[in-house]
Order: sequence, then structure tokens, then C-alpha cells
Amino acid sequence: MTGPRYTDLTQTLPATVPFVGPEAQERSRGAPFLGRVGANENIFGASPFAIAAIQAASADLWMYGDPESYDLREALAAFHGVGMGNIVVGEGIDGLLCYLVRMLVDRGDAVVTSDGAYPTFNYHVAGFGGVLHKVPYAGDHEDPKALFAKAAEVDAKLVYLANPDNPMGTCHSGAAIMAALEHLPEGTLLVLDEAYVELAPESTAAPVEIEDPRVIRMRTFSKAYGLAGARVGYALGAEELITSFNKIRNHFGMNRAAQIGALAALKDQDWLAQTRTKVAEARDEIGRIAADNGLSVVPSSTNFVAVDCGRDGVFAKAVLDGLVARGLFVRMPFVAPQNRCIRISCGRAQEQKLLAELLPLALADARKG
Repeated sequence: MTGPRYTDLTQTLPATVPFVGPEAQERSRGAPFLGRVGANENIFGASPFAIAAIQAASADLWMYGDPESYDLREALAAFHGVGMGNIVVGEGIDGLLCYLVRMLVDRGDAVVTSDGAYPTFNYHVAGFGGVLHKVPYAGDHEDPKALFAKAAEVDAKLVYLANPDNPMGTCHSGAAIMAALEHLPEGTLLVLDEAYVELAPESTAAPVEIEDPRVIRMRTFSKAYGLAGARVGYALGAEELITSFNKIRNHFGMNRAAQIGALAALKDQDWLAQTRTKVAEARDEIGRIAADNGLSVVPSSTNFVAVDCGRDGVFAKAVLDGLVARGLFVRMPFVAPQNRCIRISCGRAQEQKLLAELLPLALADARKG
């Protein structure tokens, strides 16, 4: 009796995912978390109109979702002032990254990213046999100049750049991105992940001409719009590139309720403005809590804050473990020197209170250790 005949590539890959979810950690510790501030979710929640729209759609879930996501794409096109052919909707940015890598990366093709940047992109590149080349951060910022220089050196098909950045929360101005773009080598596509751009200063979004073939921009409803569980992302790019997604994407990957909820969320820009205010206030409060404990923070343009624990990654991991053991779910960057930090999502008053209570205890344990 024989089993499946796996591809050579599949046999070389580990059976792991980039993130260990809070649910898995709760199962391991045998208790739920008291506070969930580690996954960069928008704890302030989605627009009430989006929630109501999803609830109303539940009776019709016997129907498949529109495989063209027509209504949502039409609204997004009007919102951004582009054509519908310039937008593709997918299962979060993660899903769109998978499709993009599948379209462009063959076995052995070079891809460039920052060492310590969003690991799901790396996961997809490995899954399709690409070869990752990494450059270090410049301080706590991704370094477009170094990324594009490396792309020229290795003849990269893709360069990944998140602006604002995850996991550090820093950002470049859109003008700086456009200036750096002049050094992007011919034949290389810049994947500009703008998952947090709605929470950043207005000058952060790069004013890329929509038919510029050098860039594809990724956006999501998971962060500022508070619909992480619905898994709705979209990409903006030249029509020829966007049309190519239809060759390989899962045409029924977007569920009906998610499409309807995202459309309602997009229409409620007042709620988005309120969320921006709440996030800004929470960032300031996390900074105050850190300062009360003798720590500093990395200035953030996202809905999370990287708190500098002041030593190395071993010490920061001890602080993180102390918080997790006491019921506060947080995460940290993977790579030095950014791993001197722990990363804390913006929360409500109850999450902030819990952080203020538990951080001194976790720090004391880490210092003893």
C-alpha cells in the first residue's frame, strides 16, 4: 500500500505556520487569556453598520458569494478614484500574497525582503520554491534603498516592503517611497503592503499612479476597519497585473457575508475616524505605561506599539513569557535587534489597565532571571 506522491518541494518544507495563534496558546496553558493584545487586531471593533449587514446576510448564506466581488470592487474603485479593473479582492492580504507569489515566482527565482519583516510573505515564497534574500532594517525602519539594491544584485522578481511596518510600527512618507522607487531595478515588482496605512499620518500613502507597472499595493479590512475575522483584503495595481489574478485565484474564496460586511464598513468613514482617534489615544497610553516602568517605545503609525525592553531578545522574551503566564497575550519581533522589543496592540481601558498591572510584575521576574 502506498501513500500520496508528494512533490520534492513539499517534502523539503516544515509543517508549520508563521504564527502560533492565541487560541493554540490558550489550549496549551489550559486557560483563556484575560487580554488579547498580541495579534494586531482592532479591539475597538467594526462599524455597527458592518456588523448589522453581516447579521442580515446570515439568512442567505446558502448562496455562494459573488466570485467577482463586484459590489465591493465597484465601491472600492469609486473610493480610490480608479477603475474596477485595477482592484482584486481576496482572502486578506495573506491570500493575495499567496496568489501573487504563485503568479510570478518559479523554483529558484529570487525574492527580496527585510530580515524580520512580515513572515507570511516568506512562507508563501518558500511554498512556491522561491529563494529569499534578506536585508537588515535601518534602525527600526525597513530600508527601501537597501532592498532595491539587493533586488538589482540578485535579479529579484519581487521586493516586499510594508509601510507602515510590521512588527515595528514605523513608516516612511509616501514621498520617500516614490523617491526610492526610482532605484527599483527593471523587471522587479514592488509589493507595497499598506495594511496599516489608514492609521498612519496622511502623508504615508505613496501616491503611485494606478497603471504604474512597478508597484502593487495591498490593503485590508482587518486592521483599521476591524474585520480581521472576515478575511477581506484587496490589491490596487495596473489592470494587466490585476487581471492576471483571475487566472489562478480561488474564485469562490470570498464568502458572501464578508463581502457585504466590508462594503458596509467602507461606507462608514465616520466610524473609521473614531477608530483612528481611539488608536492614537491608546498608543499614547501604552507609551505612558512603558515610561512608568522605565521603558521606551518605538514611535508607531499603526494600531500596535513596539515597547523597547532595554536589553536583548532573551530579556524581552522573558518579559513576554511573564505577561503570557499572567494571562496577557502579546507577541514580539523575531530578529535582532528588533527582538529587544515586545509588541502590544492598542486596546480598550480594560486591556490598558491589565497591561499597567502586569508589566511591572513581568519585568521584575525577567530582571531576577
